[in-house]
Amino acid sequence: MAASSLGFPKRARLLTRRDFDRVFARAKRSSDEGLVLLARPNGCDGARLGLAIARKHVRHAVERNRIKRLVRESFRHHRSQLGPLDVVVLARRGLAEWDNARVTAALARHWKRLHESCEASSCC
Repeated sequence: MAASSLGFPKRARLLTRRDFDRVFARAKRSSDEGLVLLARPNGCDGARLGLAIARKHVRHAVERNRIKRLVRESFRHHRSQLGPLDVVVLARRGLAEWDNARVTAALARHWKRLHESCEASSCC
């Protein structure tokens, strides 16, 4: 895969409240004990990511930032497989105690689930 396709440009991000609200309104859901991913077809040319890692669930900024870095990195590597989806990632209480490998593995499972559910409903 070309290095340029692994970037995280502005067009690959959910930036406005309207973007987030659209996903929250009617989304496919993939969740486990630490993460919740909400996804909805976007009609654009590729997947876009939004992060909602609440301080209520992940108290320390250093932990929130670590989780956000891991999510962005995982998204960059799986973006081409997702198709035209808007995805919002939310944290659940206890996620801060997970190590990097566990977070990365969980995200890989979620990306796969979202891709499969999108294909099954022929939204992509």
